[in-house]
Amino acid sequence: MMPVVPKPIVGRIASRYIAGLKLADAIREIKSLNSKGAMATMDLLGEFSNEPDHARQVAKTYIEMLDAIEAEKIDSNVSLKPTHLGLKIGYDFCREQVESIVSHAAQLGNFVRIDMEDHTCTDDTIRLYRETHEKHENVGVALQTYLRRTIDDIQSLMQMKANLRLCKGIYVEPRRVSFKNRRIIINNFAFLLEELLKAGCYIGIATHCEETVWHAKRIIYQLGLKRDQYEFQMLLGVNEELRQILISEGHRLCSFR
Repeated sequence: MMPVVPKPIVGRIASRYIAGLKLADAIREIKSLNSKGAMATMDLLGEFSNEPDHARQVAKTYIEMLDAIEAEKIDSNVSLKPTHLGLKIGYDFCREQVESIVSHAAQLGNFVRIDMEDHTCTDDTIRLYRETHEKHENVGVALQTYLRRTIDDIQSLMQMKANLRLCKGIYVEPRRVSFKNRRIIINNFAFLLEELLKAGCYIGIATHCEETVWHAKRIIYQLGLKRDQYEFQMLLGVNEELRQILISEGHRLCSFR
């Protein structure tokens, strides 16, 4: 429905969850988050670039974002969506754009997260992560716990001690590829998280659900993990009280959008 809603209304609804329309707005928001004890991940909103020039401009903007993070000395990295950088135009083309961003981030000592999109992109996204990671260690990828395949995907990722964001998943997927029961999804999140943390992977625990947070804290306690072995991640503007509770308890927390 969003395309038919007037843009001013969309802006008012989305303003709580988006750091701003301009890079300077995002920088100010991140400075505020840093002052409250939170790290940040900056994301240029968008998906499905159909024109090569547009995808190249997206890559250029990400490089500008990384330069601004460095210049302002803020605690932030970036995350990107493969389709925004041309995955549907062509895999090799997208890899070139991602490589340019990750390479630039490496020069600055920063980090790039490759987001996961709908299930039609999963194979290419994991491949993109693997191939980029062969050249650069400053890259991670996201996995979705509502997908039935994720238990198989983590097997080889655990062996390479991948840096992962674990989230439930938000895309509307067919039942043949995703769990539909909320309790199963939460339990699968906890199961996958425990397997990955036991294997020594650094995990961004991305959730706003207190039940999922409880499972994560239980696992962290049982494994005796230190603060620098994981982080919680929450979208900007969602459950800010829980965000501050986690920070006050001494957990690393990254807010993103």
